[in-house]
Amino acid sequence: MDGTVTPNSSHMLWHNTRLATLEGKGWGMIDDGALITDGARIVWVGRHKDLPDAMTQDIDESHDLGGLLVTPGLIDCHTHLVYGGHRSDEFELRLQGATYESISRAGGGIRSTVAATRASSEQLLFERAMQCACVLMREGVTTLEIKSGYGLSLADEARCLRVARRLGESLPVSVRTTFLGAHAVPTEFDGRADEYIAAVCDWIPALAAEGLVDAVDAFCDTTAFTASQVQRVFEAARAHGLPVKLHAEQRVGSGGAALAASFDALSCDHLEYLDDNGIAAMKASGSVAVLIPTAYYFLRESQMPPVSALRRAGVPIAVATDHNPGSSPGLSLLLAANMACTLFGLKPLEAVQAITVHAARALGMHDRGRLVAGQRADFAAWDLDHPNELAYWMSGVRAQRVIVGGTERS
Repeated sequence: MDGTVTPNSSHMLWHNTRLATLEGKGWGMIDDGALITDGARIVWVGRHKDLPDAMTQDIDESHDLGGLLVTPGLIDCHTHLVYGGHRSDEFELRLQGATYESISRAGGGIRSTVAATRASSEQLLFERAMQCACVLMREGVTTLEIKSGYGLSLADEARCLRVARRLGESLPVSVRTTFLGAHAVPTEFDGRADEYIAAVCDWIPALAAEGLVDAVDAFCDTTAFTASQVQRVFEAARAHGLPVKLHAEQRVGSGGAALAASFDALSCDHLEYLDDNGIAAMKASGSVAVLIPTAYYFLRESQMPPVSALRRAGVPIAVATDHNPGSSPGLSLLLAANMACTLFGLKPLEAVQAITVHAARALGMHDRGRLVAGQRADFAAWDLDHPNELAYWMSGVRAQRVIVGGTERS
């Protein structure tokens, strides 16, 4: 994929398709469906035979989708796509019995990726991240969140965020950037976590002024930061009008989800050790629960997130790849959806909603994730009989055609 797009006219008709609109609580299926887009927006959705005469007169261009199934474009709402190096050696160590915590204490884990990232040029970081983004895009991903967190200095965090912004400018995919300076304590701040958090808070206004940050994230964990330290980061984010997210309750129950919900967090992610108080707080705030089955699998965890309790409470559930070199080195959002079903018990409809409707909400982007008038014209066409196959096949599924903002990717 070279990132080029086909020039787009104004009013386009996309027809001869079966639509899975995801409108309402079900699949929202429409046979013999059609869409009309006006620039980057959908302006009409329905059966082709019901197309209003007044609208047909304004069609500038017509596209036959060949009977393919069309769904909203997929959304990967949690990735760490910009980094240097890899951590295959740690994979071997874990298979031999080493724990995540012991590897981190020995200087591995996030710190090893920080060293490799700092040693990489901005161009190399961009080229590697572009390769990863293109793999995700081939599966129909049209929106992508990219976190920093492997620089852990102002200059290096800014570099990573600039790379993420550049990806969104260079590729036909929407990119949201998240500042994750509170990912780990870098070596130069050993034993001075509070001082490092103060530095992270000081970086937020500079990064925000440069237009590099859409949201602020943190890692609340025994190997990372306490709830009180995370609170300081969130207060700094709120002071600059930035929404927050949180890596929460992944390996221990920290109370981080409840804290994040008190700041109206867009999402709380991982959540294997989420308790009832956290669920209630997330429900009250409208925070999305982002599940990461790939990391759960790769780290060979046994504590599952409380999916049934989240479902009963009505907390929206999203699923993401969490692509990173340490705990989730995968690049298939569809495999993550499959794992969410097989490992966590999601139903296929829930899994597809988790990588469309609810993933959009986890990014604060309510203009995408469904095929309805007024939404952004992001959609993918598939050679599949039913949309439940997006969560069924473990590999080999590729989008046949992808439209981003009303423009078809070449």
